[in-house]
Amino acid sequence: MRLTAFSDYALRVLIYLGAAQGRLATIAEIAAAYGISANHLRKVVHHLARQGYVETVRGKGGGLRLARPAQAINVGAVVRVTEDSFALVDCFERGAGPDCRIERACVLKDALARALEAFLATLDGYTLVDLLGPARPLARILMPPASPRRPAAAASS
Repeated sequence: MRLTAFSDYALRVLIYLGAAQGRLATIAEIAAAYGISANHLRKVVHHLARQGYVETVRGKGGGLRLARPAQAINVGAVVRVTEDSFALVDCFERGAGPDCRIERACVLKDALARALEAFLATLDGYTLVDLLGPARPLARILMPPASPRRPAAAASS
């Protein structure tokens, strides 16, 4: 099982916002923290907002924050709403059809379906709080304090 970049970025946005502890963050800030495209994040944030995970605040000083408490955000649920398909093999989506010679005796499809169920069940056991772990170290990594700038006069001497 491999998650799409969309799901990966969605989880990263939620982790960042969870580590920000209610402070408004911008897409540019999150993109810079992870070294990923702000354009991709815009689509992800829009989707997360439509799903009720992220609240967006418009205007000067605006940004985004979690729309619900971190303990109420289930990782499995997020993955389910960010993945387009969980078809591990073609026959999951369209049925085996005439292209599959072993359809009547196939055990693989059932084994993969059980593996997918176990994967999602494992993710269902985690909330955003679990992903935040010790929040302070995570916040220090994602949101390091700004370096103090030297005054212009001192810089030129």
